[in-house]
Amino acid sequence: MKAASRSSAAPSQRQLRVAEEVRHLLADIFARDTIRDHELTGIVITVTEVRISPDLRKATAYVTRLGRSDVDKLLPALKRVAPFLRGQLAKSLRLRVAPEISFMADTSIDYAMEVNTLLHRPEVVRDLDREADTAG
Repeated sequence: MKAASRSSAAPSQRQLRVAEEVRHLLADIFARDTIRDHELTGIVITVTEVRISPDLRKATAYVTRLGRSDVDKLLPALKRVAPFLRGQLAKSLRLRVAPEISFMADTSIDYAMEVNTLLHRPEVVRDLDREADTAG
């Protein structure tokens, strides 16, 4: 009997391990600021997560700029330098083929900050205090 398609299944241990290694390598490349693109020079980019396909040929890197919400503007520049980044990965990864990299803006930090702001609004704090008083 043939195994179910892995596209909807959880990632394998190998996928997770390779994705994390790709994340670390990309973070190192961005930290060294060795990318020769005028739009990316001097820009601090944080790689929050990498997801990789089951065949390890395609990787999606989720990126953000801490304290800024303009990472969307950098996606075209990141797409331009993706072949260079792939070449850098190929030098360090022990894979037959380095994965093609695509970039997505990670908005989870913005969302968490928005939720935090909402939770600290006076009316929410009051309601939470009231709920704690009736529960205890």
